[in-house]
Amino acid sequence: MAGNYRRNDFADRESLAAALAETVAGRLSTEIRATQAASLAVSGGSTPARFFEVLSNTGIAWDSVNLTLIDERYVPDTSPRSNAGLVKARLLQNKAAAAHFLPLYRGGELDADLKDAEHFLTTFFNPPDVAILGMGNDGHTASFFPDAKELEHLLDPTSRDEIAAVHADSAGELRLTLTLSLIRRARFLALHIEGAEKLETLEKALAPGSQLPIRRVIDAATSPVEIFWAP
Repeated sequence: MAGNYRRNDFADRESLAAALAETVAGRLSTEIRATQAASLAVSGGSTPARFFEVLSNTGIAWDSVNLTLIDERYVPDTSPRSNAGLVKARLLQNKAAAAHFLPLYRGGELDADLKDAEHFLTTFFNPPDVAILGMGNDGHTASFFPDAKELEHLLDPTSRDEIAAVHADSAGELRLTLTLSLIRRARFLALHIEGAEKLETLEKALAPGSQLPIRRVIDAATSPVEIFWAP
């Protein structure tokens, strides 16, 4: 179902960050008005930093927002490779400092961390109100690496697991990731990418017959994926 998406192209990355932040803030505010709470799952990496900074200054009821990560390296937030560290430095600032952050890495044993995350995901993110994906040049999103030993389980839309550990040589270290069965049900699901190389990868993913992980997410999503791109 390669048509299960909408393209939102911008002239520059600043314009993209502003538009995506406005859209996300609006979605969260609507949910807060309706249910007194909202949930947001975000990705790490270098791409979302500008978006995080703009979003952190938006005037919504951040104390009613539960925030988590799409995926995480199994490292403490003091590591420069930690997605939680990025979120704390760039998003949990300014007005957004009042949000309730629920990290995937809890600092315990792996099985205990998975159990804790499963509990809060079931409680607060079932499904996420807003989920923002990124994408690698290999077509992976979340921690759905093409060489992951668990790839087919991660991409099973009927799986009852909402989070799973990921072992992939290309990942560099153990990862934790939300599974497709949870991500696909997000009420608002966006893909945020920047640069010509990422656009080329996306176009390959959208071509007929592609089985790249990002394509499988787009095909499985319960509502059209909003793609935000800038050069």
